[in-house]
Amino acid sequence: MSLSIPVPPVVYSFASTDQLVQSLASFILKAQHEAIEKKDKFTIALSGGSLPKMLKGLINAQGVEWEKWHVFFADERAVPLTDPDSNYLLCKNELFSKIPQIPSKNIHTIDVSLLNDLEELADEYESQLIQEFASKDSARFPVFDLIMLGMGPDGHTCSLFPGHELLQEEGRWVADIQDSPKPPQRRITFTFPVLNHAARVAFVAAGESKQDVLSQILDRPEEGLPCSRVKPKAPGAVFWFVDDAASNKLQYQKTPFKLRL
Repeated sequence: MSLSIPVPPVVYSFASTDQLVQSLASFILKAQHEAIEKKDKFTIALSGGSLPKMLKGLINAQGVEWEKWHVFFADERAVPLTDPDSNYLLCKNELFSKIPQIPSKNIHTIDVSLLNDLEELADEYESQLIQEFASKDSARFPVFDLIMLGMGPDGHTCSLFPGHELLQEEGRWVADIQDSPKPPQRRITFTFPVLNHAARVAFVAAGESKQDVLSQILDRPEEGLPCSRVKPKAPGAVFWFVDDAASNKLQYQKTPFKLRL
């Protein structure tokens, strides 16, 4: 019974964005090493927004086994992969284009032939997850080694917005959303059961503008903002990588960053 109890979030706060970026790279490398040692591959999901820029510490890092990375997107906009709103394009520009070692077949994008049918688009992306994580019958939900998330100014994450009906979704792995309060309106997104079955979830947030919502998420989780609902069940865990500017109003306990390899 104790295995189903979420572990409290771990918050790491850094004096500068550079320290955050380098520490985050070390954290990702440790997750990669443990996953590859266990099953010879590393499954990771990325988000858009400001997150991809914060992954730049990986580009010239030693010990990254890119050829064993399997990359998914925690949410995606229903737009062509060349559209400026595409999370894939953002990650490509900030990361993939600078890392030729990562096989293109290991970067799992949406099927753009299905852009006109949002439900089919979500179902097809879910089928990619099923293929990666075995059959849906044998795996109730996929278990990612690491899911990387950002935090919106309203406390949303992925395309899971405050007050939206998708917050209650319990069955689907990937859901479509046609009425996003933030443009573009048409998107697909991982659901909370997928987020909360991950081995690790890491949020990244930096800047003074994040102060109030970060405090609301971590100091008042009972208010139920989407970020507060990301609570992986043990042995899974959720980590916050923030800078001191973002955490200035935070009452929640911060943990010194010490990586044990």
